[in-house]
Amino acid sequence: MSPPEPGPPAPAAPPSLEVRGLAYAYPDGHQALFGVDLTVPRGERVALLGPNGAGKTTLALHLNGILAPGAGTVAVAGLPVDRAHLAEVRRMVGIVFQDPDDQLFMPTVREDVAFGPAAAGLRGAELEARVRDALTRVGMEAYAERPPHHLSFGQRRRVAVATVLATRPEILVLDEPSSNLDPASRRELATILRDLDLTVLMVTHDLPYALELCPRSVVLSDGVIAADGATRDLLCDEELMRAHRLELPFGFDPRSVRVPGT
Repeated sequence: MSPPEPGPPAPAAPPSLEVRGLAYAYPDGHQALFGVDLTVPRGERVALLGPNGAGKTTLALHLNGILAPGAGTVAVAGLPVDRAHLAEVRRMVGIVFQDPDDQLFMPTVREDVAFGPAAAGLRGAELEARVRDALTRVGMEAYAERPPHHLSFGQRRRVAVATVLATRPEILVLDEPSSNLDPASRRELATILRDLDLTVLMVTHDLPYALELCPRSVVLSDGVIAADGATRDLLCDEELMRAHRLELPFGFDPRSVRVPGT
């Protein structure tokens, strides 16, 4: 008896993020995006670079439906970002704000981390397990009963990451994650982010941090994608950097840096 014929291969999982022809103008007429195309496969860490006013924040606000496209489409894990799918999209796109105090508002760390999954209907032991897991992943489980405002800035940023991880997102969007961190807190956060089994989009002006954490970078400039490639290659392209007002710190040479995991 001959073995059965193999069935068709399973369809490939859709990318975590797929942006096609995205254009947007604010009500005052300012055009912020001009037909952006961007695909981020699952599990990839990508830095979104660009000067102030390039459209980075505008693009990020489209990912969970805070802004609606003037033209084009956005999909998260194959799900269109539209009114019909807004609740699920907002669960799948976790945004960590630049200032953790914009994200933490409950009396204790545990309550802050529990807020998102509780709002989605989780209760009891399952909710507690979700909170415990999120805090463990950022090394803050010992601080669960502490008021957030009693923590250091770096600790608050880690708790802010935990509030998003507790919702089990598809993609983690980080807005300037290294800002205002001392060197030790910066290193600790980098270790946490490298260990996450998640798609990460990091909006940053911190070019060494982008090199450390994101193998791929995208340069957004004047509302369009100006470059998309390996982070080290982009940072070594002096003409590209100069054209889009990107500057490395004094003395920093991306060619001489050994990136962890490479």
